[in-house]
Formats: sequence, structure tokens, C-alpha cells
Amino acid sequence: MKSKRKLENKTVLITGQLSEILKTCALIASKEGANVIIMDVMSSENEIIMEEIRKESQNSNILFIPCDISNFDEVETTLKRVKHLFGSIDVALNNTVIDCEVNSDGSLSKEAWLKIVGLNLNGVFNCMSHQLQEMAKQKNGVILNMASASANYDFSKSAHYTATKHGIIGLTKTAALEYANKGIRINALCPGGSELPIVDKMEMTVFTPSSRQQHTLNLTAIKKTQKAKEIAHGFVFMASEKSPFITGTAVEIDGGYLSQ
Repeated sequence: MKSKRKLENKTVLITGQLSEILKTCALIASKEGANVIIMDVMSSENEIIMEEIRKESQNSNILFIPCDISNFDEVETTLKRVKHLFGSIDVALNNTVIDCEVNSDGSLSKEAWLKIVGLNLNGVFNCMSHQLQEMAKQKNGVILNMASASANYDFSKSAHYTATKHGIIGLTKTAALEYANKGIRINALCPGGSELPIVDKMEMTVFTPSSRQQHTLNLTAIKKTQKAKEIAHGFVFMASEKSPFITGTAVEIDGGYLSQ
């Protein structure tokens, strides 16, 4: 007997710029039977990645809807459109990837602080706020917010980035308490060494590309480089009915990075 796919007939909403991680999450969710909607501003980079996704998935159940997630009202309008098109929003994965200034606290510009807080933290709040309203009406749903190891491990010259990731954990845990009795599970995902531009910038001030990779391997208990698909499989598990009793937690998908 063929086993049921983990996200069969679910509507999965992915918000934020299409990094390799989000691209892989979209593909695996699609293969697990989900209708996948990606929300972000339209850009030439996103257009290229969407073409790659459509080619690799060979399915028509992946849709891109332009939306600026830093705009509270625009997010509300877009989510209503998604609900109208698909009837429900069963799973939401909120993530932002942004290239930004790297500097010590005293030298960090106001513009750099406001830029990353406006997208990383406000963007997640904007999406969660409207997702929670829609999921509360249907009395079920799963929200997963992409944090990072930086939510528990601080990098030098990254106060703005680190603060937003700590803030995402706070938003996640508070909302999980508030909405558990409405059938909504809310968790954060914390990948380890990833391809985020700011991590590259911070670590490249200290390491060469080869020494950075070795440094990451030395700090990872599993002693291998993390792949996007490993994060994506964690996402699918947390989004599925295989994890019905997990809420209000930050799941570390880091190969033991934080345990070292």
C-alpha cells in the first residue's frame, strides 16, 4: 500500500526571499502533496529561482504571489487572496534573507538597523498577525518561523541581525501560548551554518573560504556541511501530523553546533 504523503492536499504558504533553503522547502513540500504559495517582492533573482522550482517540481501546484511582507496592509490583502484561491492556509513558513551592513554596535548606522529590523522582525510579525487570524477562523494550522543558530549564539558585528532572530523566538513562544487552544501549533526552526549573506560577511572578516568551512565543521558535532534538504525535511516534519504535540519551541537543526 502506498503511504500517504505528509502534506497531502495542504496549502503551504512560504514568505520571504527564495534562498536555497526556501527553494528546497518549496520543492519537498510540493513532492509531499502540498499546494505551495510563495510570497515575496518580485525580482529578477526570484524569477530565475521560480523557473528552477517549476522545472524541478514538474508540478503546477507552486504559485508565486508578489507581496512586500514589510507592508502590514499588503500582507493582509495577499493572505485574503490566498484564502480565496485555496480555501485554507494550513501551514506557513516565515523567513527573510537580507544582505546588510556588518559593523559593531557603536558604528552601526541607523539605516542598517531599521532596514533589517523592518524586514526580519516586522516582516515575520506582519505575516504571523494575519496568518493567525485566518487559522483561528478555521481552528487549525501550523506556523513555522525561520530563526537561526544566532537566536542562541551571538556573532560579533551582527547586533541588528542577532536581535531580530532573538525577537523571532520571542514572537514564536508567545503566540504558541496564546493560540494553542485554537488548534494552531507555532514553532521556530534554527538552522546552523547556512548560506546567509550576513553570516558569510561576518565570518569572512576572520576566515578564508576554506578555513571558514573547516571552522564550521569543527563546531558541528556531526562533522559535515549542512545541506538545504536537511533543513527542509525538518520543516516538513514539523509542518506535518507527525509532530502533533510540538509547539512553542525552537527546533535546532544544526548538527550539534550549539551543543559544542
